[in-house]
Amino acid sequence: MKKLFQFAFILIWSVTKSQTIGLIQHNAGTLDDGYILFAPINSNTTYLIDKCGKQVKTWNSNYKPGQAVYILPDGTLLHTGNANNTTFNAGGKGGVIEKIDWNGNVTWSYTLSDATKCQHHDVKALPNGNILVIAWESKTNTQAIAQGRNPSLVPSTVWSEQILEIQPVGATGGNIVWEWHLWDHMIQEYDNSKPNYGTVASNPQLINLNYNASASVTDWIHMNAIDYNPTLDQIMVSSHNFNEIWIIDHSTSTTQAASHTNGNSGKGGDILYRWGNPLAYNIGTVADKKFFGQHNAQWIQNGLPFANDILVFNNGNGRTGGNYSTVEIIEPPVNGYNYTNTLPYLPTAASWIYNSGNPNSYYAQNISGAQQLSNGNVLMCNGPSGTFTEVTNAGTQVWKYINPVALSGILSQGTAPAQNLVFRCSFYANTYSGFTGHTLTPGNTIENSNTVSDNCSLTLANTNMVNENNLVIYPNPVKNVLNINLPVQFTSANLTLINNIGQTVYSTAINSNTLSINVNQFSAGLYYLKVSSDTNQFVKKIIIE
Repeated sequence: MKKLFQFAFILIWSVTKSQTIGLIQHNAGTLDDGYILFAPINSNTTYLIDKCGKQVKTWNSNYKPGQAVYILPDGTLLHTGNANNTTFNAGGKGGVIEKIDWNGNVTWSYTLSDATKCQHHDVKALPNGNILVIAWESKTNTQAIAQGRNPSLVPSTVWSEQILEIQPVGATGGNIVWEWHLWDHMIQEYDNSKPNYGTVASNPQLINLNYNASASVTDWIHMNAIDYNPTLDQIMVSSHNFNEIWIIDHSTSTTQAASHTNGNSGKGGDILYRWGNPLAYNIGTVADKKFFGQHNAQWIQNGLPFANDILVFNNGNGRTGGNYSTVEIIEPPVNGYNYTNTLPYLPTAASWIYNSGNPNSYYAQNISGAQQLSNGNVLMCNGPSGTFTEVTNAGTQVWKYINPVALSGILSQGTAPAQNLVFRCSFYANTYSGFTGHTLTPGNTIENSNTVSDNCSLTLANTNMVNENNLVIYPNPVKNVLNINLPVQFTSANLTLINNIGQTVYSTAINSNTLSINVNQFSAGLYYLKVSSDTNQFVKKIIIE
């Protein structure tokens, strides 16, 4: 078990007291330098800034975010948009999924918004180019009662959840190639004459239809994050209202996903693992509750500290002992494709916690997120205040930035920020494949005040792009062995293979101009082969069949 830390907060001011927005703190030499992507909730613009708070790139959309945005490995922005669905009028609503290229052109726009369903909060790009989407799914009170919901706890409609895998087609089309519906995996012990009747505590693989139920609450589950593990072929979601994270099997067909058998796990679409609130499956007491309205649950990528563990921003709204937020890492007890079924699900506590006991007076009531960085630091987004901070593994704050884009527009320096909410922010290293072939030149700060940022220094590496005519890579597409012939300047370099969601699946040092890679160990799909040295780099698309 990794050691549990309770951190003291050390704040080092590196700017003047008049700085109210933009870059507030920058401790040179202690940061994982790169770029920060964020989409202010009240803006149609998505921003990419450097760690000095200077604009590097922007993308514009006809929609405000709904809510997540990502840069794909080919440099395309994956942007969710708020379609202003009037049926599903709740926090996090979206309804539109867009791809916007580096030049700002919308190359794909898909609408998932009508009276019965609506995309919300988050999406996830898969290695095969498809998009995983979480969407509300409306059920009538009659349908809910027929499934065993207590009639006194039923509003006029009940919003269930679904996960759809969408294959983009053309400019506006999409094929739903896989789907999972929460409505297929419920249990209740209220009415033995209705389906799904059983003992909740004995069936933690199912969702209690009457937990957290209320005659006034339609958004019963409120998923707010989705992630995908390509090694396990599993999906993780965060349920805000259940105060839990859930993992399900993606290796099933759609038919199997509606059942309780088959797939790698042999459990169909049932929950393989859940953590955060044993009360949701009638185990334990209030003292066993770990999550309180959490967001941004994710697997930590290979090659990073705590790789393959789960990172969660635990908002702490309604936390026993008072409201405060923590960032937590848990180590799930996974063996093969299945998880230890000891109840409550292990572990008993997080492996790493930032702000345990609230020594930093840190609190974000809703939205928000966190990300593990390669140098051991953690990037955090306090969504309601639009504040991004980076802390070391020891809990010391080394960087701080306040979003200057509010409901009223771009704020002026010296103005107290308000209504500058951000769903979450994401870090991209300067060597990220999505930046290949593009010039990232820092411009002005968003708030058009360079008085502080002019003195900020970065350690970003300047690399030259190699002419692909000097490279020989074959065959491509490849089924078995990929052969690579490199120009002489690439001796003593590193080679990495990155899947379509930006995860490094293979890495090796290069000490020769020629090498071969057996690709049988990797799933079929689109990959990015990156070779880099101190002075040169290239990235090339590879298709594994």
